[in-house]
Amino acid sequence: MFSPRLFMNLKIAYQAILANTVRSVLTALGIIFGVAAVITMLAIGKGAQLEILRQIELVGVNNIEIKPIIEQKDEAVKEEPSLKEEKSFSKGLDLQDAASIERVLPTVAQVSPEIIIETAVISGGRRRSAKLIGINPAFFKISNLKMRSGQMFGEKHLKNAESVCIIGNGIKKKLFTNQDAIGKKVKVGQQWLTVIGVTQAINVTEKAKSNLGIRDYNMDIYAPINTVLVRYKNRAKLNADLSPDDDEEEEGNKSGEPLNINQIDRLVVQVTESSFLGSTAEVISRMLKRKHNGVVDFEIIIPQQLLEQQQRTKDIFNLVLSAIAGISLLVGGIGIMNIMLASVMERTREIGTRLAIGAKKQDIINQFLFEALLISLSGGLIGIALGLLASYLVEELAQIETVVSAYSILISFGVASFTGLVFGLSPARKAALKNPVESLRYE
Repeated sequence: MFSPRLFMNLKIAYQAILANTVRSVLTALGIIFGVAAVITMLAIGKGAQLEILRQIELVGVNNIEIKPIIEQKDEAVKEEPSLKEEKSFSKGLDLQDAASIERVLPTVAQVSPEIIIETAVISGGRRRSAKLIGINPAFFKISNLKMRSGQMFGEKHLKNAESVCIIGNGIKKKLFTNQDAIGKKVKVGQQWLTVIGVTQAINVTEKAKSNLGIRDYNMDIYAPINTVLVRYKNRAKLNADLSPDDDEEEEGNKSGEPLNINQIDRLVVQVTESSFLGSTAEVISRMLKRKHNGVVDFEIIIPQQLLEQQQRTKDIFNLVLSAIAGISLLVGGIGIMNIMLASVMERTREIGTRLAIGAKKQDIINQFLFEALLISLSGGLIGIALGLLASYLVEELAQIETVVSAYSILISFGVASFTGLVFGLSPARKAALKNPVESLRYE
């Protein structure tokens, strides 16, 4: 309950602030810039955190990546018939493996097999190197890749292996700068494909590409996986024509290049929850080993480092931002304490007069606490406005994403209030403990 006595103390504090405007403004400056710094740095930090997490999402923290191991031909083994006979024959990684994983494992949300072919794309006399990626519709969901225009692959495109494709935003800009790409034909390798869609641009930094192994999706061309198998290359057919005793050199491997007999180049398995990653990967490993006749010609990559990096990123940002808030609190608080202590010395006679005419020590404490609190709160409100403006200017001028949240504003306002109360308490107590007689004699 706000008693009349407290109200009177508040009124006296307000009048004291107005009577010493310059001193009050100087006192509030520490709070104003401190709160503005907290809001701006929180906004920059939140924007940077979202950017990092978006890059991590491109790889997927719930994804298990399976890649075939393509070994170099070992001449020593070739010369030892006994060793060669003991080696089991594996069919390699193929679409049957993908179907089995999706059908058998309940922890799997979706599976995305990929066939990757290094090629070139030509349209209107312009030529660009690119990757042709044979995929199914699950690829777009797993990769968080959205359409800018056009349509996704339909059941008809997949079933009939139609000569259609979806191009990345970078390919669209290079080949169809000032025109709509939908419906146009492009020559990809030796085949002509009709463009039915264009993906949204994805901002992938060079650092993210190297650190996280993210492919530049903007420069890819996507075709239905059956289209790639029928119209380009189906390594499973080559695999079926080989026997364990066939001489690989007869299949164009005379240069010593490793022979890739895997039907697919990459298999991404998305699990329903991150906690299932380890157990699901273990089951997949046993399943594939059994289907490949005991040959471990594949590697399973669990994004454990990405999970740890995600958590480490959050912890680092929380630590840095907490330090910023703490420094702002300390600087602003020291400023208030210094000015309030000087104010107590200057107003010794005023304090003595109030005590002599009947004011209690608690009234003096309340008066100076209210002064500190009013200065802190007014400085906090101005600091919030300044922080919002600074965040906007940083985003517009420096092209750095900033995200101002209600949480940062509440934290800043709380810092201002806490600063006024804590650092105004010592000067207030010092003022209340003064002897009225000595205070009246003070010059």
